[in-house]
Amino acid sequence: MDYDLPELLRVPETLAEGPLPLFDAPPPQDELFARLRLARSRRVGPATFRRLIAAHGDARTALAALPEIAAQAGDRDYAAADPEEIRREVRAAKKAGARLLTLGAPGYPKRLEEVSDAPPVLWVQGEPKLLARRTVAVVGTRNASSLALRMARALGRDLAAASVTVVSGLARGVDAAAHDAALAGGTAAVHAGGLDCPYPAENTGLAAKIAAEGCALSERPMGLRPTARDFPRRNRIVSGVAQAVIVVEAAARSGSMITARDAADQGREVLAVPGHPFDTRAAGCLMLLRDGATLLRGVDDVLEVLARLDTPGAQDEAPPPAAQPPVMAPPAPDSAALQARILALLSPVPVAEDQLLRDLSAGGALPAAALAAELSEMELAGRLSRRAGGGIVSV
Repeated sequence: MDYDLPELLRVPETLAEGPLPLFDAPPPQDELFARLRLARSRRVGPATFRRLIAAHGDARTALAALPEIAAQAGDRDYAAADPEEIRREVRAAKKAGARLLTLGAPGYPKRLEEVSDAPPVLWVQGEPKLLARRTVAVVGTRNASSLALRMARALGRDLAAASVTVVSGLARGVDAAAHDAALAGGTAAVHAGGLDCPYPAENTGLAAKIAAEGCALSERPMGLRPTARDFPRRNRIVSGVAQAVIVVEAAARSGSMITARDAADQGREVLAVPGHPFDTRAAGCLMLLRDGATLLRGVDDVLEVLARLDTPGAQDEAPPPAAQPPVMAPPAPDSAALQARILALLSPVPVAEDQLLRDLSAGGALPAAALAAELSEMELAGRLSRRAGGGIVSV
């Protein structure tokens, strides 16, 4: 069947090496189309996408099973994303010169693949192989001070000269300064909306240069103009593709602090530039330093951190753990009773899935697979949702 996806989805040969979780080679065209459609279907977030693929083997089978899964969860009118809408998205991406990368297939950024809420699909322009190099995120306030802009430019320039890819979110201020300075050596921009809707408008020219000379990526559909909720989603990709995140200047409550929290949750190194305590734009960096972030004075501090991250730790050389005796799996809990217990533990405040598992296992071990299945069913039924970073909340 022709899905109108000819050259669009070809993966560069340099990125098609090595085993991957789901595919050793680029998936067939109809599977790619099904993955995009599955990812755009109502209530299918990153965790549910992973589980559906794992349970059914491929997106085509998962799509066929989705209405029945939703019906079992109480939604008998469920329909997957309209195929014609997906075709329109593909045509718009082709017009923008974008290619599709999917989770678990060649070309998808390796570091991002390790993140629990990694986006199932990414549209990419330019050279995604830049993300296979050493990569550092540089983020900070939009209303940046002169000193912060100078630091962002110096970091962008010096990191690019050291063959380190600089990734950021294309915002005005620190982001734009770091992108612009790193452009000659390699920079990647993560868009909050569609790749053909750069934000803010003043950075449209910069976005075009990055798409042509660097790498631009987004999980959002073409033509989508970003709203407030799209920026935190973008931030976890900025930190997810990087080995370390540098916060140049940030208020205590800001998007850059969200990125720093995402980085910590993802096991990334966080570095912060110190500022004056009387400047509210430095409050976030001072909080990060107080809480254990690495103090950053210049590019040498970054390269030192990267050298340490690139050196295998002692844990990599530890002997394998001794074999444990087999443990009998507990009987599967009653679905309705388990869902009631889950809802009783949830609130509008996000809770991590592993914490939820511990709470539910207080009276006896609960298999992680049983919880995962119930969460997927409840998400499809609209009884719970996930926030940026993977936290679960009641609806």
